[in-house]
Amino acid sequence: MNNSLKKVIQLTAAVVSFLFLSFESNAQELAVLKYKGGGDWYSNQTALPNLISYCNANINTKMKTKPDVVEVGSTDIFQYPLLHMTGHGNVFFSDDDAENLRNYLNSGGFLHIDDNYGMQQYITKELKKVYPNQELVELPANHKLFNTAYSFPKGLPKIHEHDGKRPQAFGLFHEERLVLLFTFESDLGDGWEDQEVHNDSQDIREKALKMGANIVKYAFEN
Repeated sequence: MNNSLKKVIQLTAAVVSFLFLSFESNAQELAVLKYKGGGDWYSNQTALPNLISYCNANINTKMKTKPDVVEVGSTDIFQYPLLHMTGHGNVFFSDDDAENLRNYLNSGGFLHIDDNYGMQQYITKELKKVYPNQELVELPANHKLFNTAYSFPKGLPKIHEHDGKRPQAFGLFHEERLVLLFTFESDLGDGWEDQEVHNDSQDIREKALKMGANIVKYAFEN
C-alpha cells in the first residue's frame, strides 16, 4: 500500500470518527438497523415505539417515538448512539458494511442484536467480518448491564420459550468497552410488542421493557 493511499484511509477514518463525536454527548436517539441477506430486519413493528415510550416515561429519555431506519453500510449510523437489529433469518454484511459497523462501534456506538428466533447461525458468522479476532462472550449475571435502571440479579430474563433453552446475553468488546450485545433465547422484542400481538402477561411484558430500558440506559451512558 503506497503512502498516498494510507493517508486517504487515515483521513477517512478520522472524518468518520469526527462525524460521530461531533454530535452532542447527550444525544438520545436510537435507530433500526437495516441489513442485507433477506432476513426480516423490519419485524416487531410495535416493539421499539413501545420501548421508547416506556423509557421516556420511566428513565427520563426524550427519544422520538418512531425510530429511524438506517442501513448498515451508511454513514447515517454515526448519528445514533444506539442501533437495534432483529430478525428471524439470514444476515449478510459486505466487507464495506462490516468496516462501517466496526468504525461505528469503535467510535463509541452500541449495537443491540435481539434474536427473534432463527438468527443466531447467520449473525454469528457475519460478526466475524466485523471483529475477526473475537468470539461472542457470555456476559455474567453481575454485569453492569443488568443493574443500570432495573435489577436483574439472574441476568437476562426469559420472555419467549422458543427451544426452551436458557436466555443468554453475549457481548463483543473494544478496548474493554462493551460495544455489541446479542440477546439469545429471550426475544425481548416480542415482549415489547403490543399486548395483543403475542398475548404475553403484564409481568412478562414488564420484564422485557425493564430489560430494554437497561440496554438503552447503558448504551447512552457508556
